[in-house]
Amino acid sequence: MKNIICRVTLITGLLFSSFINYAQSDIYEIRVYHLKSAEQVNATDLYLKDAYMPALHRMGLKNIGVFKPISNDTSALKQIYLIVPYNSLDVWKRIKTTLNTEETYINNAKNFTDADTASLPYIRVESILLDAFPYQTRLIPTSLKLNPDAIYELRSYESPTEHLHKAKVDMFNEGREIALFNRLDFQAIFYGDVLSGSRMPNLMYMVVFANLAAREAHWKEFLNSKEWKALTVDPKYENNISVNHIDSYLMRRTPYSDL
Repeated sequence: MKNIICRVTLITGLLFSSFINYAQSDIYEIRVYHLKSAEQVNATDLYLKDAYMPALHRMGLKNIGVFKPISNDTSALKQIYLIVPYNSLDVWKRIKTTLNTEETYINNAKNFTDADTASLPYIRVESILLDAFPYQTRLIPTSLKLNPDAIYELRSYESPTEHLHKAKVDMFNEGREIALFNRLDFQAIFYGDVLSGSRMPNLMYMVVFANLAAREAHWKEFLNSKEWKALTVDPKYENNISVNHIDSYLMRRTPYSDL
């Protein structure tokens, strides 16, 4: 009888553990490399492609995205965006620590991490941590990955108060704005509430379109939809339709991006 009780307890514990892992939402890190020259862009590309991403892949991470704004070609200041999904903050911390001791990564990254001050590989690196929204708890790769004209749009919504920020997050989830994006096939890769970053309170998400014309058509359909029009007059959200500040970054994937 004692053995039976122990076995039931063990099975129950395993089931509970599995539920916790399933229910837990992703943590995303968005890393932005700020660059000033083609040489710095090339150095960062090589580091990410040959050192950083292979190391993360060896540690079991997948669906890592690397993107460049379409304005990079003409802009004096350039950027590369890295997006990495983690199962939890603990995994993010553990991998960050492991990288410092993984010999293969250290050797492959040496030219970048130990660069001479006469040829620095970037101006600065910005890191943003996000918690996935409850109505899309996992990163979803796009079916447009192989389309060379695909546009990846990263959007950032800053709110003037924590109360309005929570209302805006609720609009995406309980207000079914995510459901509207799904119906219109916006191909959202992720939605996240910013836990730590230079702009807060804030939420960010990424959607993908076949090309620039498709982006314009999708947003037009969104603004004219009955669901959006209903949201704009809902008393719960009427003071939150216009957030404090919106940024939109139009980008294309790099050849070595997983997404």
